[in-house]
Amino acid sequence: MSNDYVPTRDADFDHWLKNLSAFVEGKTSGPSPAWGGVPAGEVEALTAAYEDWSLHYGRTLQPHAPSLTTAKNDARRRAEAVVRLFVRRFLHFPPVTNAERVDMGIPNRDAVRTEHHEVSELLEMTLAVSAIREVRVRVKIKGADHNAKPKGYDGAVLVWMPLDSPPADVGALTRHAMASRATHVLRFEEAERGKTVYVAGAWQNERGNLGAWSEILSAIVP
Repeated sequence: MSNDYVPTRDADFDHWLKNLSAFVEGKTSGPSPAWGGVPAGEVEALTAAYEDWSLHYGRTLQPHAPSLTTAKNDARRRAEAVVRLFVRRFLHFPPVTNAERVDMGIPNRDAVRTEHHEVSELLEMTLAVSAIREVRVRVKIKGADHNAKPKGYDGAVLVWMPLDSPPADVGALTRHAMASRATHVLRFEEAERGKTVYVAGAWQNERGNLGAWSEILSAIVP
């Protein structure tokens, strides 16, 4: 699948975005969502982008003034910006599966072109606890004397999971988030206090390409 996966025709775009939005809502809702770690606000923004587009698109499905076409085109640009960013940040890595990406009509990671530039920077990470049910993750470029993320990057992809024993690899860490700042707070349920959480991270560039994973660190959920 081409990396330019967004349908060109408005009718196809409408069907695709409606399906993707509903799919994401289904996977991120409920007390134990299948895709833990996707912020509710990001899902709400995706849903709102579809609703904004759908409203303006619907007004052009009957005889209409040119101004409504302009408004529809503007709504499409807004929606595309939201969905492309959402896909880069949350849908290119576990727990989202290849089959689920196919169902949503987005490219699998092995099909994403990487000619822009590779992610060569390594991620250095520390964990700290300062409040109940929270673990603070601090990230930086390994060896750097500053906390700025690599220029032009989305940030650091974090994967984590409370487990009874150390994981063999990052594949066991099924919760995920995008840390766009130097410090990101992981939040836990009351029942998870006292458990050991394992965390790893990797830089992600603006094309959605991941760098090497950091070592897996652990902390006790306070």
